[in-house]
Amino acid sequence: MTNYIYATSGKAVGFIRGRFVHSLNGKAIGQLNGTNVHRLSGQYVGELHNDQVVDKHLGSFGNIGNPGNPGNPGNPGNPGNRGNQGCPYRDVFDKLL
Repeated sequence: MTNYIYATSGKAVGFIRGRFVHSLNGKAIGQLNGTNVHRLSGQYVGELHNDQVVDKHLGSFGNIGNPGNPGNPGNPGNPGNRGNQGCPYRDVFDKLL
């Protein structure tokens, strides 16, 4: 089963495979360290909250380093729009791109 990541508007914008975040076309763009989301280069971006990458104003969790590129697993398909979930936090998925 694919775990999709959504914008706060409800649009699918990416997916998680293992500990890596991918854009919908399969390109690796980030990595997970628990709920902390980092760029592939290691720089902290935000938190994974309700299948969204958001800024919870928790400060910076630093740089966890570059783990290398996990490759492109391909396009998993688009699940469509799930609708706005009413998230109180600012969407920061675009910082991964």
